[in-house]
Amino acid sequence: MMDYEKLLSRTAQEIEPSGIRRFFDLLGDRKDIVALTVGQPDFVTPWHIRVAAVESLEQGRTYYTSNSGTAELRSEIAAYMERRFGLVYAPENEIIVTVGGSEAIDLAMRAILNPGDEVVIPQPAYVCYGPVASLAGGVPVYLETKEKDRFKLTPEALRSAITEKTKLLVLPFPNNPTGAIMTKEDLEGIAEVLYGTDILVISDEIYCELTYGRDHVSIASLPGMRERTVVASGFSKSYAMTGWRLGYTLAPAEITKQMLKIHQYAIMCAPTASQFAAVEAMRHGDPDVAEMRAEYNRRRRYLVGGLQEMGIDCFHPEGAFYVWPNISKFGMSSEVFCRRLMEEGGVVIVPGTAFGKCGEGFARISYAYSVEHIAKALDRIEKFISSL
Repeated sequence: MMDYEKLLSRTAQEIEPSGIRRFFDLLGDRKDIVALTVGQPDFVTPWHIRVAAVESLEQGRTYYTSNSGTAELRSEIAAYMERRFGLVYAPENEIIVTVGGSEAIDLAMRAILNPGDEVVIPQPAYVCYGPVASLAGGVPVYLETKEKDRFKLTPEALRSAITEKTKLLVLPFPNNPTGAIMTKEDLEGIAEVLYGTDILVISDEIYCELTYGRDHVSIASLPGMRERTVVASGFSKSYAMTGWRLGYTLAPAEITKQMLKIHQYAIMCAPTASQFAAVEAMRHGDPDVAEMRAEYNRRRRYLVGGLQEMGIDCFHPEGAFYVWPNISKFGMSSEVFCRRLMEEGGVVIVPGTAFGKCGEGFARISYAYSVEHIAKALDRIEKFISSL
């Protein structure tokens, strides 16, 4: 009998499974449940983007690409990032096309971290940062963001978390799960703390096109920050291309060189057909992005308004496609509330603790679903809380 606990990686064994997926998997085959759990656009990838992929297959373009991605796609990424966010990167040695934004984050951490290096991770935040840091030998240092600060990272909080072992800061904005954003002024305060240090930044900007009322600003666009920042982004959220598994990194050539070596050995290259589709997305996809953003904005207002009408306090999100209601008034833990809502109310949402201990008292509700689906969920939620 093999003793797998002894044989397998202790680091891997100590990592907790995703709390998001855990609640999603509770659905099983139940057809009576309304789920608002997964951060996946309900839009189908726009037709012209799908056609580009099909044409590449019909033309037999099924070969490996360059490790860093096709030159054509890297040039389009560079043009897009300069046009949209004022970021200038060289396609030939500062951009890598990755298998989703998740690989982009993994590459950056593995290229940067040495054993024992500390990684400051603001929470609540997406579930991958801590586990990926641990797998790379780093030590996650979780830093709670607060509702009174609109769930932004403040300079004072960052300063308090920095030690002589701090190597890396993760900036997860626009934020999953809270919907918080960082303005240019907010980011300038963070940059002031980092100036004069050797701390690097991973800026996860996968939701950069999904902001409401103001444009996204990247910390890499600020003076002195480009040289210490890896921007991680991708196509999943903006272009409804989750299953295409395509992302990218933007970083100084010296950092990109190290990330590319890891990418070469672990991945080889991103899917070829996906890369041809992504070229089309970046060249002609702006109207699609604008249309989807407008619809998300409509859903956002509808969902927040519905929750507030039934007396649930809810932070008003300014980015991504999630709301982060405060459910502490119901006198039960986030886990218990969400389980009871599923079992008694027929609605599945994600407990806030899936995104860090500081998520206790909150829950995440995705509005990457139709208004009709959201309306059905709201009706059930109202009936459930009325019964408490």
